[in-house]
Amino acid sequence: MSRWWKHTPGPGEPGRGFTLVELIAAMAILLLLTSVALPVARVQVQRTRELELRRALRQIREAIDRYKDFADRGMIPAKLDTFGYPPDLDTLVEGVPLKGSSTVKYKFLRRIPIDPMTGKPDWGKRSMQDDPDSRGWGGQDVFDVYSQSTATALDGQTKYSDW
Repeated sequence: MSRWWKHTPGPGEPGRGFTLVELIAAMAILLLLTSVALPVARVQVQRTRELELRRALRQIREAIDRYKDFADRGMIPAKLDTFGYPPDLDTLVEGVPLKGSSTVKYKFLRRIPIDPMTGKPDWGKRSMQDDPDSRGWGGQDVFDVYSQSTATALDGQTKYSDW
């Protein structure tokens, strides 16, 4: 009595392996699935980077708004020509001393987020004195930030620097 796992095909019996046609069909199916999956994966990666960009911009802008709020309330010292906005992004990380306390510093950010489109914590800045669409920074204060990437978003119309 022969067991199926011990059986070896004889000279007239067919083998138990795959035929060439089956292997070609399997490879064609794998190639088709791969060619469909790669573009979907690329779009998903780009979408994730866009979400990270929105999150980073929101985080920095909220820190700028909190700094402005503290300056307007008189809780931190502010220069007149800055309109109460921070002089640079590093000030948000290093912190500013609260009025009436020489040792306590309030930090608005833990760190400057990395721009996911450029891979650097290098953000474009606008001051209150600059034009709203300006790409140059006057250096007086930081009113707004934008990505320095020149790439176009997934919608195909807007640039990341316009977000």
